[in-house]
Amino acid sequence: DLQLVYPSPEEGRVPPARNPRGAGGGHERPSWDNRLQYLLSCIGFAVGLGNIWRFPYLCQTYGGGAFLIPYFVALVLEGIPLFHIELAIGQHLRTGSVGVWKAVSPYLGGVGLGCLTVSFLVSLYYNTVLTWVLWYFLNSFQNPLPWGSCPLDLNRTGSAEECQASSPVSYFWYRRTLNVTADVSDSGSIQWRLLACLAASWAVVYVCVIRGIESTGKAIYFTALFPYLVLTIFLIRGLSLPGAVEGLTYLFTPDVSCPRVWLDAATQIFFSLSLAFGGHIAFASYNPPRNNCEKDAVIISLVNSLTSLYASIAMFSVLGFKAANDHGRCLDRNILRLINAFELPDQSVDRDDYAAVLTHLNATQPERVARLGLETCRLEDFLDKSASGTGLAFIIFTEAILHMPGAPGWAVLFFGMLFTLGLSSMFGNMESIITPLLDMGVTHRFVPKEVLTGLACLVCFLSAICFTLQSGNYWLEIFDNYAAPLNLMVFAFFEVVGVAYVYGVQRFSDDIESMTGRRPGLYWQVTWKVVSPLLLLTIFVAYVATLARTPLSYKAWDTQYVWFPSRQEKSYPGWVQAACVLLCFLPILWVPAVALAQLLAAHRRKKDTGRDRCPKL
Repeated sequence: DLQLVYPSPEEGRVPPARNPRGAGGGHERPSWDNRLQYLLSCIGFAVGLGNIWRFPYLCQTYGGGAFLIPYFVALVLEGIPLFHIELAIGQHLRTGSVGVWKAVSPYLGGVGLGCLTVSFLVSLYYNTVLTWVLWYFLNSFQNPLPWGSCPLDLNRTGSAEECQASSPVSYFWYRRTLNVTADVSDSGSIQWRLLACLAASWAVVYVCVIRGIESTGKAIYFTALFPYLVLTIFLIRGLSLPGAVEGLTYLFTPDVSCPRVWLDAATQIFFSLSLAFGGHIAFASYNPPRNNCEKDAVIISLVNSLTSLYASIAMFSVLGFKAANDHGRCLDRNILRLINAFELPDQSVDRDDYAAVLTHLNATQPERVARLGLETCRLEDFLDKSASGTGLAFIIFTEAILHMPGAPGWAVLFFGMLFTLGLSSMFGNMESIITPLLDMGVTHRFVPKEVLTGLACLVCFLSAICFTLQSGNYWLEIFDNYAAPLNLMVFAFFEVVGVAYVYGVQRFSDDIESMTGRRPGLYWQVTWKVVSPLLLLTIFVAYVATLARTPLSYKAWDTQYVWFPSRQEKSYPGWVQAACVLLCFLPILWVPAVALAQLLAAHRRKKDTGRDRCPKL
């Protein structure tokens, strides 16, 4: 009898990797001690320095309401769907980023290699930021803090001229820490104190990641939870300080005049979740096969976003205090000028009376008031003096700490928090590098994992020495601006297209159902097939258009600049512009290179097969 044979539902699906090398020596792949360890590791990787110094800046720039709406729209339509893909595919295939995309399609193997390359480049400069944080942390155990006053000049007859022209906080950052040159072309010499801190930072990273998740899983309990404790302490203290309410009001006052808010919100959620680095794929590959990756994706994404919001409230309660303090001192200087010029009794004018007194004098003796050159003292102007990145951490917030009673203690807490935040993210970055290398078997099976990890950290340390030069800060900005953003968008696009159209949403849904017991609903399938790819493509085009309109320039700290202490905007020299372009496109080149190699290999195999079939004479 003729029987119809129906295809098995398993047919055509990529099977999970069998015993991929994870712990070195060809042993069984390690696994997390418990689910909390895994969740904290993913949260620690996602919640990094950007949550502290990038999100609050964007929130303040556009106003909370105007920024949070597009931010959460991007989270739902872009962030969570992509995050779910990475967790699910890593858990199912139980291998790192290189192995995952080779399994989906050999032609997508370059995506995994590109993710590894970006993780390497990011690790170089990310740990350099931790080097600066460590330097400030060590200097915080002094009373008074070393950035609280100007040092003496060489003759010891007065304060250093550069410090007097700028501020003690800026002087400590640009001169005592970076000893920065006035031009990116002038490399200067290695700053040995920074080199020592860089070595210490990499040593700490190595000790923590030495045995992969077996060691980072223990450290993550402290590095992931300690920042929340410090943020809570800062929030409680900040809310009790004068000016906190004004700071928070300013943070959440919407500014709907800028359409770029949608682009910044979409890119922020993308980078904030650490998508397309390969770290989350690596972490998920150590999960048990039946883990509920859908639930994990939603929980981690929401915790990351709420942490950003929580950090913004804590930071701006303190920055509001700083603004109120600066505003008060501005009023005091103007009051002193009025008292001296009009021979008023001492303490006859206080801050509350200043506006009324000034209005009266302007009405009666406007010429004399005009000659005084009084400063414009508006609280909004001081609240607007914010910054993102290193400017917020090492200048704005360190100056705010100076005004707080018990400043050294607050400095120790703040820089300790930044170091642990960055360390948690470095765990994910290093896992993005080491897990694929182990899975590819780049070393002999008898070489311990500790040796490969040590070699990776050593190569990263040696490569990052360039950032300890006097021009290192300029190069770090170049790496930060050009090494990751464009590449990660391209890799994320290939990830979602690879799963949705190469591997197939139906097969992917079958895999998820076999792991979680639940089939992905309409929301997941629509976002994977349509919304996320289109949104990523739109973001990519908008980002490239913005990049094309932005001149390749940087801001230099030059004491000879006519408007010093404002930083001078300079164009990058040609060879530096070439380096910027190279950083933008070098990791992406893995994708066409590997696809072309696979195409040539397939053509060669086809040719060899055809030759074998030819009859011999």
